[in-house]
Amino acid sequence: MAYRIGVDVGGSFTDFAVFNEADASITTLKVFSRPDQPGQEIVAGLRALHDRHGIDPREVAYFTHGTTVGVNTVIQRNGHDIALFTTRNFEDVLQVARLKIPQIHNLYSRRPDPLIPRNRVFGIDERTEATGAVLRAPNPADVAQAVAAARAAGCAGIVLAFLHSYRNPANERAVRDMIAAIAPDLPVFSSAETWPIIREYERTITAVISGYVQPRVANYLDRFEEVLRDQGVACPLHITKTNGGVMGIDQARAECVQMILSGTASGVIGAGYLAQNYGYPRVLSLDIGGTSADVAVIIDGQAQYGVGELIGDFQIHVPSVSVSSVGQGGGSVAWIDPLGVLKVGPDSAGSTPGPACYGRGGTRATITDAMAASNLIGHTPLGYGAVTVNHAAARAALAPLADRLGIAVEAVASDIIAISVSSMYAEVSGLTSRFGIDPREFHLFAFGGAGAMLACFLARELNMQGVVVPPTPGVVSALGGLIADLKNDFIRTLYIDVTEAGLAPLASAVDSLRATAQDWLAAQEFPGKGQITLSADMRYAGQSYEIETPLDPADLSVPAIAAAFHAAHTRLYGHADPAAPIQLVNLRLVIAGATPKPAIRELAAATAPVQPVTTVTAWFDGTSHKVPVYARTDLRAGHRLPSPAIIAQDDTTTVVPPGFAIAVERFGNLVITPES
Repeated sequence: MAYRIGVDVGGSFTDFAVFNEADASITTLKVFSRPDQPGQEIVAGLRALHDRHGIDPREVAYFTHGTTVGVNTVIQRNGHDIALFTTRNFEDVLQVARLKIPQIHNLYSRRPDPLIPRNRVFGIDERTEATGAVLRAPNPADVAQAVAAARAAGCAGIVLAFLHSYRNPANERAVRDMIAAIAPDLPVFSSAETWPIIREYERTITAVISGYVQPRVANYLDRFEEVLRDQGVACPLHITKTNGGVMGIDQARAECVQMILSGTASGVIGAGYLAQNYGYPRVLSLDIGGTSADVAVIIDGQAQYGVGELIGDFQIHVPSVSVSSVGQGGGSVAWIDPLGVLKVGPDSAGSTPGPACYGRGGTRATITDAMAASNLIGHTPLGYGAVTVNHAAARAALAPLADRLGIAVEAVASDIIAISVSSMYAEVSGLTSRFGIDPREFHLFAFGGAGAMLACFLARELNMQGVVVPPTPGVVSALGGLIADLKNDFIRTLYIDVTEAGLAPLASAVDSLRATAQDWLAAQEFPGKGQITLSADMRYAGQSYEIETPLDPADLSVPAIAAAFHAAHTRLYGHADPAAPIQLVNLRLVIAGATPKPAIRELAAATAPVQPVTTVTAWFDGTSHKVPVYARTDLRAGHRLPSPAIIAQDDTTTVVPPGFAIAVERFGNLVITPES
């Protein structure tokens, strides 16, 4: 018997999804995260899986893990001090950036300080033309002087980002070799090797982020690997990627930029897989954990992708699952600002000490405490028995806020929930505008430890079709990493006209990328050729930015490529100009190797009405109601429940305010729709 395990380490809980290859079944588990002792949550989870389900770590054939250590390093700005070597007279590239302020409607908005301050940026006397011709090779003495200055500034690594190295990386490679000769202890990160794209700032900031997080990510992965080996897990280890795929742990160490959003992407991939198999073609995924609420658009099972996703204060320009995040997780702390205004987040109580109601030493009021003080959660143990909610502790944590505001505890709890939902609403509004969709045509697919707790409140404000809560919503992110395909992106800047003469280099470029991609997949020990997807960043001549356009590898003729671009332009902007000349800037190729998927099982049909396990007095929007509490394990396909209602299970609690109808469909999903 062999098992495949997916793990997602969150701010409060670490989730496990175990796929039994013998019968395609899934076993799930949650344990407390241990930010104070990283890796111990993995030990605790493996031991619990063995004790509860007889799963021997020596029988694990595949292990994948999603982590937020990279993105947290950028957000918290606790990466290592590194230097940037760039083309002389371009030392201000990080300060100049794109001359944009983060919030265009905020007069007080200011650009963040760069990850590498100006005094650690050093110009190298070298130059490459836009054509790729080397005008001036780097001088070893010049490089040695820059290395000495970087050492004097206390730098522990060097990023290389030279002008036009996407066309010809010769100068970056030469400087890398020079540094290796004179300072072999300094790691070097080349922009042309990190992600060779046109536009200097975009390529530079991507390489800078990769170099900034690499030491911390590498140390984390080393500990992770050591812990698993000590527990008897001997299979190859994989890390989920920003693009929604997985890669080997050695590649993750070397290419940290490819995994910086790995934890976030895992949840979206899991939600897309489930939504497609359950028959929901248009969903917004809502993943709420202990720290944040993450929202993504999923159409026909496919997450929407983009380039330029925000990592903290900075954009990263590798292909990424498009996710909008806001600091409104279950552990987000409620507080009152100096003007006496109630605020929620972005600070989180995490798992240590956690919300006050967890009884682990926390005293600050959180969203979870607001739900507990409203008596909406905690009527059965949470987190697979890890937490017994202390309602009195939750009310005690909210009492100082209520006293300062001069209102009842129930009222301040209602206000905390409303503020949190309002923040999510603003984030979702921006996401839907970006993709040009109407949320009224979508279901909200809720998961994460707190997703089902708040989903109905958000769906109500957005006037959505309804809410879908899968059978085990608390571990969807772990499932996403488990079922994600082996996947890698490759790019080459061509900068050619879409004409018969201009496209002459295209076929050989496609063949070269295809060969590189197949070599990568073979190195992942995948037994097959994989699936190839081809696209190009294209524009009308004279435009400043490109549109990623899907291409048919079997037809790379001028008419086919032009038609594909006109269609993409029409889809985005509502018009096209078939007579205008077109340029192909970047060629993109994605290779994917499919991994085994668990069986989607139907739930047994109901034979009798379901009875609540208890009835409680709870508060919705500051008003008390008699609310039945149901056990999720008692529900069967075909059951229908009135609202308000509370549905408790091991990994989450689904809270349904008045005004909704609840149905259990054949796969066991809760489908919660507005009452007509």
